Amino acid sequence: MVQLTQFVLATAALAGAASAAPKPSPAASNVTVNPWIGKDRYIVQSYGKKLDRTIAAFEAKNDTLNAARTRTVAQKISTFTWVTTRAGLTGITTAITEARAQRKGRKKVIVGLVLYNLPDRDCSAGESAGELSSVNDGLNLYKTEFVDPYAKLVSAAKDLDFAIVLEPDSLGNAITNQAIPFCANATSVYEEGIAYAISKLQFPNVHLYVDAAHGGWLGWADNLKPTAQIFAKVVAMAKKLNPAAKIRGYSTNVSNYNPFNAKVRENYTEWSPSWDESHYASSLAPYLEAEGLPSNFIIDQGRVALPHARAEWGEWCNVAPAGFGELPGSKNNNTHVDSIVWIKPGGESDGACGLEGAPAAGAWFDEYVQMLVQNADPPLAPTYAKKPTSSARL
Repeated sequence: MVQLTQFVLATAALAGAASAAPKPSPAASNVTVNPWIGKDRYIVQSYGKKLDRTIAAFEAKNDTLNAARTRTVAQKISTFTWVTTRAGLTGITTAITEARAQRKGRKKVIVGLVLYNLPDRDCSAGESAGELSSVNDGLNLYKTEFVDPYAKLVSAAKDLDFAIVLEPDSLGNAITNQAIPFCANATSVYEEGIAYAISKLQFPNVHLYVDAAHGGWLGWADNLKPTAQIFAKVVAMAKKLNPAAKIRGYSTNVSNYNPFNAKVRENYTEWSPSWDESHYASSLAPYLEAEGLPSNFIIDQGRVALPHARAEWGEWCNVAPAGFGELPGSKNNNTHVDSIVWIKPGGESDGACGLEGAPAAGAWFDEYVQMLVQNADPPLAPTYAKKPTSSARL
């Protein structure tokens, strides 16, 4: 009876949210080519090398199956390259070189990149604070020494396509964290910085996805309209700098743990129309269209919490138990979703929080990635190492 009551209440809440959704603006359209279709996806070699440690750990336990499953992640699954500092711009050059080497025939390769270096970054958490500060000329440095060379590098690689995620988690703070003084002060910097990046990254081979946090943050009914309005404001700011400025869509669930299609609806999602990331995309889409914006999404499923792993939706740091989620490119039933992707490379710690012994943000957490392999849903297909052959004659 309790479950039935929750279902009825949740259905009523969703129906109310749906009835309140605005009508699309005539300017809004998804009738464009999905940039992921018909392309191979770049597989990051440096991530694969990190996974060698995980493979060795499984082999040391004589767990050849999970070692082979990890090898599949290392050799066959695309992830994104995070560019988080000015010095880290060399990662784009590496990605371009490797992606070209992976190209087969005439089929184009699409490279996933994250642009993540705003001044006063991560204003509400602090685990991923960046190198730039707005009080130390950070916005100017961001524009001239980070965004400008970033744009130059991707625009020069015309033989490749790029899907670029812009500044994870940043604009979410403009909607929900204005009571935090550091976030309130950083908001105008975030808006100007992202607008500048949009204006500079207008190339035929570049597809921009502004980060839209996740359903547990911005997917509540009261947050949907303000979220769309903030995105519209930033795109309008970009158009003032470059009248041709546009975005492809939005990324969600980056570095978080929400499922695309929840098998179990968690109790803490009861009053939200966005209880999983597919529902979040569907809930936000009409508000985006009402602002004249596209409503296309890519959804990160690089890590998904197992049912009941979290007591609260706000738990975000090294959540356990969790597993690798749906594979990049998996077919989905949501017309707003361009692709399932793995943006956050599983195994890189969220910070020295969550699980005991977790290292600092970005550091390798091998015990965690072993868990991701073991709990992968769907289970990963194994890739067994080929035995070396000898040409020597007996």
